[in-house]
Amino acid sequence: MDLPGFLFANRDDLIARCRSRVASRGLEGLPTLELEHGISPFLDQLITALQSEPGEDADGVAIAPVPGGRADLTEMGATAAAHGRELLAHGYDVEALVHVYGDLCQAITDMAVERGAKIGAREFRILNRCLDNATATAVTEFGYQRDAMVAERNADSINERLGIFAHELRNSLSTASLAVQLIRAGNVGHTGATAAVLDRSLVQMRQLIDRSLAEVRLNAGLPSRDLLFSLGDFIAETRVTAQLEATTRECILHVARVDSALAVEADRELLFAAVGNLLQNAFKYTQRGTEVSLRAYASGDRIFIEVADHCGGLPNGDAEKLFAPFVQSSADRSGIGLGLSIARRGVEANHGSLRVRDLPGHGCVFTIELPRRAMPEVTAHSDAGTAAA
Repeated sequence: MDLPGFLFANRDDLIARCRSRVASRGLEGLPTLELEHGISPFLDQLITALQSEPGEDADGVAIAPVPGGRADLTEMGATAAAHGRELLAHGYDVEALVHVYGDLCQAITDMAVERGAKIGAREFRILNRCLDNATATAVTEFGYQRDAMVAERNADSINERLGIFAHELRNSLSTASLAVQLIRAGNVGHTGATAAVLDRSLVQMRQLIDRSLAEVRLNAGLPSRDLLFSLGDFIAETRVTAQLEATTRECILHVARVDSALAVEADRELLFAAVGNLLQNAFKYTQRGTEVSLRAYASGDRIFIEVADHCGGLPNGDAEKLFAPFVQSSADRSGIGLGLSIARRGVEANHGSLRVRDLPGHGCVFTIELPRRAMPEVTAHSDAGTAAA
């Protein structure tokens, strides 16, 4: 029996052997998904190529192209390219792709020896060239599609970072605008707390730009620098900015006293942005006239910062979805749904975690958890001046 007839008669057995080889390497999903679409049509095309007249394959008429030819324009090349795309789509690497065609070659050789089938020189040359071209085309397509996928993911990541940058910048600009309006109306002086908020907002915008430039340095492999600072001072500073928005939103802000001995070691601006976004989210969704509370305390070796509101409780569904970028869970569509995503990323960058607890019919509590530190040369259990509003 010639090789084309041998392959046709043993087609199912060859496919089964390939599947067994793939399964032995732990790629259980491959036999039922990829081999049916990759090896089966390849075998049929190989049989057709082997049945070509002598010399026909030499001028590129056959399915198997000549070496250096346009393999991607042949039927076999198209099948191999599709096979490469399938493997990538199912999460396999290029090594698995190469093994598929190697397994088929080994299965054909082993079975031919076992059953006494002779492979002529011309048939063996066509077999090797078909396998070589199919492997090269599949690998090339796999690499092309993988590069395109990576480029798309990078573009999405860049767009998300730009969105975060714009969101943070707009928050600081909005706070500064509110402060200017109050000063112009003559309700507050230009040297009081509101003016300090304006100054703080301008500083935040500058720091946001500085932090974006710092991100470039971090991506270059340079480590960030964490600073030790008082938790009480941090909460007091946060209160000044939050009070202005609470007044604008017609809400009540309550800030609990903080033990002055407590400290955190973190990127202060990232943490400030995270807490600020939680407060802005609380002011946005809490019912008018109700209270938003901010408190910070220690338990064991951990620091907890909590923001609680009276939003009426979270909507049905996974609360984790709230932290996904561009998600908004109420009819109020101001903003672009990045606040909670920014908050979580900022907290995690500070070696902490952020979670939410639902209080059905009442509200919700967002909790930041960080490693506990202590301020040097400070008497424990003395109170910081962060009086409740």
